[in-house]
Amino acid sequence: MSTKSRQTIYGGAIMGARIRAESAREAAKKAIRAADRAEAEAWSIRMEGYGGPAQPSPTIAQSLNGGLGWMEIECNRCKTRASIPLDAIRRARDTSIWKLEGSFRCRSCGTRRYKPPVHMIKLTAEREITPYAWVHPDEDR
Repeated sequence: MSTKSRQTIYGGAIMGARIRAESAREAAKKAIRAADRAEAEAWSIRMEGYGGPAQPSPTIAQSLNGGLGWMEIECNRCKTRASIPLDAIRRARDTSIWKLEGSFRCRSCGTRRYKPPVHMIKLTAEREITPYAWVHPDEDR
């Protein structure tokens, strides 16, 4: 007479535990994504509505994970607005958004010697400011 194998005895329980662990991981990923989006939206509303404070802010990775991949900025002098993709910024993904403000400068009203600073307005899911159609100076309009 033989006894039941361990596979027969514990196989179903192990398979059920794996399924529950995988579904818990998926739920945790969704919860983290929702939390990142909520934090980025709260910061964006605070910046757009009150004009600050910029600290504490979400990181680039949290904003991208939450689905807010564009940052809207405005020049302090000429009030020109631009949308910048966060995934194109060459910084570490754990960099806070507020630390990026000092590295942006206005190209439209700047001179060779001085380019005025810009301030951040909000984070958005898609580009809200349409880029202007660039035309080469030698081409006919």
